Amino acid sequence: MSTISASDARKSFAAVIETAQHEAVIVERHGEAQAVVLSPAEYDRLMDAAEESEDVRAFDSAMAEEGPNIPWEQVKNDLGW
Repeated sequence: MSTISASDARKSFAAVIETAQHEAVIVERHGEAQAVVLSPAEYDRLMDAAEESEDVRAFDSAMAEEGPNIPWEQVKNDLGW
């Protein structure tokens, strides 16, 4: 991961994009992180991981719910399968 100031990023944006293809680039203003530049592939990987994590939480929540279980055959009939 590399870090660059916002003013330097403006001056060499093409280089920032090139670096982001291999590693995340943190853009700082006044010494504080303001943005992160990522490759599309890394962004997609992170979004997929976040969605997977959300799915796991939803599954765990559903499994923790109390109440009667619905038989699989009934579910298929309700959905018209």
